[in-house]
Amino acid sequence: MKNFFFLILISLISIVLHAQEENEPINDSIVVGDNKIDSLYREDQFYFGFTFNLLMNRPKGISQSGFSGGLQLGYLRDFPINKKRTFAIAPGVGWSVNTYGQNLLVTENANDESEFYILDDDIDYSKNRFTNYLVEFPLEFRWRSSTPDTYKFWRIYAGVKASYIYHFKSRYEGEGNNITQTKVDELNKWRYGVMFTFGYNTFNFHFYYSLDPMFDARTTDVNREIGLHPLKIGLTFYIL
Repeated sequence: MKNFFFLILISLISIVLHAQEENEPINDSIVVGDNKIDSLYREDQFYFGFTFNLLMNRPKGISQSGFSGGLQLGYLRDFPINKKRTFAIAPGVGWSVNTYGQNLLVTENANDESEFYILDDDIDYSKNRFTNYLVEFPLEFRWRSSTPDTYKFWRIYAGVKASYIYHFKSRYEGEGNNITQTKVDELNKWRYGVMFTFGYNTFNFHFYYSLDPMFDARTTDVNREIGLHPLKIGLTFYIL
């Protein structure tokens, strides 16, 4: 699946780059009255956003608690594919940090093997949270109602995203016992998902769903498949 995903990304980027070199006209501006307008404009190449994070496909007993949120930012190279420049493909690179408050304790045994326990309601603890830091590789398929002299327009962007977790931390704080785990072999560091963004002008609603689970593991106490597919819902802001 990983090789197939990257093959699609590389192929699409190569096609767009080749089309740009062959098809873009030499004249890159038009004159409207006293104003000179760039006819080869690109849109929405820098982005940042905030998300509320949910964990889907949870096994019985696992629940979320507290605030789970994320921050993302990055750069997307906009490649229009029609004359009006209302359709485009945009590959890019970005960074994000995400937290998930929940009741799945990650620890390890004497052999340095990961163990996963569902925290019951009768266990007194103040924090149990995952934090992921990722480098991301989005690819967007874009439609917008923009024109060379319009800065407020509708947009609908759909796409796919590959991400890599370069740092993971599970933090548990309980009465007289704090546990921090950063090395979990069962963690799926490569993430693959689909995304959808739509909005007008400044405010754009953003959705992302992970196609693969966060962990390939089962709970140690009741032998349940952990899974956990992140769903992110939030706002994205574009500039330039």
